[in-house]
Amino acid sequence: MVNADQSSSHNSDMKILFLGAGGTGGYFGGRLAEAGADVTFLLREKRAAQLAAEGLVIETTQARLVIPVKTTLAATVKPEYDAIFLSCKAYDLGSAMAAIRPAMHAQTMIVPLLNGMAHLDVLDQTFGRERVMGGSCQIAATLTNEGVVKNLADIHGILWGARDQNPKQIEVAKQLSGAFANTPVDWRVSDNVIQDMWEKLVFLSTLAGMTCLMRASIGEILATNNGKAHTQRYLDSCIAIAIKEGFTPRAPVMARFSSVMNSAGSTLTASMLRDLEAGNEVEADHIVGYMLDRARIHGIDDTMLSIAYAHLQAYAQRRTAGRL
Repeated sequence: MVNADQSSSHNSDMKILFLGAGGTGGYFGGRLAEAGADVTFLLREKRAAQLAAEGLVIETTQARLVIPVKTTLAATVKPEYDAIFLSCKAYDLGSAMAAIRPAMHAQTMIVPLLNGMAHLDVLDQTFGRERVMGGSCQIAATLTNEGVVKNLADIHGILWGARDQNPKQIEVAKQLSGAFANTPVDWRVSDNVIQDMWEKLVFLSTLAGMTCLMRASIGEILATNNGKAHTQRYLDSCIAIAIKEGFTPRAPVMARFSSVMNSAGSTLTASMLRDLEAGNEVEADHIVGYMLDRARIHGIDDTMLSIAYAHLQAYAQRRTAGRL
């Protein structure tokens, strides 16, 4: 949701780069381009040629949009961007960092939209903490085989914010609010972005861990004899981890967690389950393994996290061996 005091007064001529034009980056970058922001997509040649010929196609539950967009390639990208959005999978972070390096000048800020927390340390070590903002998004989007960015639900939330009250990051955060002001996206500049990111990780680890472990939706899990108790045990562990890390989930967020995870008949699953069922690589280490490590560091009940992570590791072994 847009903050009341964040208006288009911060509109600017800032140059924004999105790495890739998949489900997440394609949707948010496309919506910015549609609103007139100076957005460029850094793409591989095949995808760049497709967008040049057809435009960026976005399908929502309500409309089909064809948006002309600017693109660039690794061989031609220049260091001229003020903000770079990263929305890659955690396992692609290394190649993503290599790809954006030539696009960065001395003042460029990175806005990562990856799930979890572990990527912040990697980005900090590579580019310097002062260049890495916090960010998060909530969207159920995918890239179809035809190259269409498809938003599967009426959800398109994104937030970003400065870390450590860094003045340069604060200014870029304000400029980005101007860029997003004329989009239909539910955007927010966060004044406590790490808190927001931890809260998302608590929820996402529970949702991904449980739906992957059970190969089922929340409603299907709750319909079993002990599904509700197992889910609550997992969630309680994740909440305890966040508290130990210094980011106690806020009461309204806790209420939302409880409502979603106890919704009888819910068809909700994590995107990780969709990836798993499709035989794709999954972010097991980043979402479940990371929390398991923190549980053990803090002496917190790791039973559900340990079982879920073992399940995902076994899946990865079968996938690598071609036995799916």
